[in-house]
Amino acid sequence: MNDKQLQDMVESISIQFFYKTFKHKAYFNSRLRTTGGRYLLSSHNIEVNKLYYEQKGLKEIEGIIKHELCHYHLHLEGKGYKHRDREFKELLRKVGAPRFCSPLSNPGAKRKAIYYYECETCGRLYPRQRRVDVKRYVCGKCKGRLKKVEKKVDLE
Repeated sequence: MNDKQLQDMVESISIQFFYKTFKHKAYFNSRLRTTGGRYLLSSHNIEVNKLYYEQKGLKEIEGIIKHELCHYHLHLEGKGYKHRDREFKELLRKVGAPRFCSPLSNPGAKRKAIYYYECETCGRLYPRQRRVDVKRYVCGKCKGRLKKVEKKVDLE
């Protein structure tokens, strides 16, 4: 699916479920990571996360579009368009839009190395996802010097 097909889909869903036209732009935004889509208040455009289409399919995209169109139409009418507003919740229920989108299966997650540091005095072990400057930091328990332990493990 490309941006043109998404635009056509948004326009048809707007007419079919809201009985109103969508007069702005809808497009995929590949930089979205934690959300399925967003309605932009300043430009009135709708952005959709392309990963949801690739991983979840058309059904999920349709739900995201309905949700964002609820924001769109309520905002243009001057009504409560925020998630906490009663009018927003009622319109979601009326058109069958989800309140939240389903989570993605680890979107673009990289394996992170875990580094282990050990206190030279008390032996306390400190697992870290990032490297620690052993000249600058000391043990939180006894203030002893830290040394890097050569045990590296990848997170699954």
